[in-house]
Amino acid sequence: MSTILIILFLIFYLILAKIRLDWAVMFLIAALPSYLIRFSVFSIPFTLLEAMILISFIIWLIANLRQIINNLKLKIKLLKNPKSEIRNPKSERYPFDIEIILLLIISFIAVAVAGFSDSALGIWKAYFFEPVLVFILVMNLPLPPSLLRRGNEKECRYNILEKILWPLAISALAVSVFAIYQKFTGAFIFNELWAAEETRRVTSFFGYPNAVGLYLGPLVLIFIGWLSHQIYAIKRRVISYKLLVISFIIIISVFSIYFAKSEGALIGVAAGIAIFGLFADRRIRWAMITLIFVAGLGIIMSQPVRNYTFKKITLTDLSGEIRKQQWKETWQMMTHCGDTRFCAITRFIFGTGLANYKEAVLPYHQEGIFFNKDNDPDFRRKIVIFDDQYKAEHWQPVEIYLYPHNIFLNFWTELGLAGMLLFAWIILKFFYLGIKIIRNYNLE
Repeated sequence: MSTILIILFLIFYLILAKIRLDWAVMFLIAALPSYLIRFSVFSIPFTLLEAMILISFIIWLIANLRQIINNLKLKIKLLKNPKSEIRNPKSERYPFDIEIILLLIISFIAVAVAGFSDSALGIWKAYFFEPVLVFILVMNLPLPPSLLRRGNEKECRYNILEKILWPLAISALAVSVFAIYQKFTGAFIFNELWAAEETRRVTSFFGYPNAVGLYLGPLVLIFIGWLSHQIYAIKRRVISYKLLVISFIIIISVFSIYFAKSEGALIGVAAGIAIFGLFADRRIRWAMITLIFVAGLGIIMSQPVRNYTFKKITLTDLSGEIRKQQWKETWQMMTHCGDTRFCAITRFIFGTGLANYKEAVLPYHQEGIFFNKDNDPDFRRKIVIFDDQYKAEHWQPVEIYLYPHNIFLNFWTELGLAGMLLFAWIILKFFYLGIKIIRNYNLE
């Protein structure tokens, strides 16, 4: 994308944000894949998505600066005099506010651990600082005056929710349509292996197939929840355009994940649907239990499916063996550092720092593994005593990946022990609040 086009687009976006900030934020959400469009300002790397985030936040900050200052003054007064009866009705706490502040602090410490490198600062900006800005923008989306006059809190919240969900749906639709086009044409897939008809894996706008699953997988589950809400909200048994559109987007998103051959995302979607069904009403819950039982029975009865499932669960297929080797190297890196015990303790507590995993794990990396691709029961003995040809046939090179491919190790290596524990706490709190909301909703 040329510099002139980027400048013209950002001018247009600035005008839109000034006139209708809610539309600008909705456009931003719909254009999440625009992080792939990169440019630099005074040698500082930016993406188009980052530029939109910063423009939207600055416009919001300028418009609300006086109220923010008043809220801060009030909070300072309350801290000085906790017994004061002064309260600001417009001031509400953000969900997960303490956790967000801690995450920003811990992540910035991780930048320091990485020596304030350009890559660490870039990761901090894109993965921590700017998402917080988006969170603040979304939490402060303005409501239509008609809804404000009615004062229906539930209706107001659902209006804000739809301002987030529809842009996500448009984004998923665009990603999926392009992915399905690639499936049938092979166009715009720049890896020869993925582009070949026999081994085709779609990439959509992204650089690799698994990114399709990483992007669409969580959205599919969000849309299923949205769809179920729409079904229960309809008083008469009629099919609305919303049901049709949401259902269509769910279906083509799942097909796109399948065409990308992203196994992890498909398993995640299936597991999410199962959990969703178990928390639904009694009929759906029993239907899901029956479906899980039938699926389990099918896995047990079919030997190919049983063997495939066993290998995936026990991590004995090629992908699993590579992951186990990677986790082993990561553990060695996190518990051994140089020749001093102090260095090892420091690494264990603070991790490697942001964007520093590949460099830190290099001394502990093994160039490859011997993989029993033939399911030879005597493989371990043969790999020791057989000739070099047998070893070469079963040798699988292993590269150093960007992350250790384990969500807890990811946070531990990048953010340290405190970051991993904070992440675990956020996940537990999220599910606790989610279950609490579901119970309250069922009671209503």
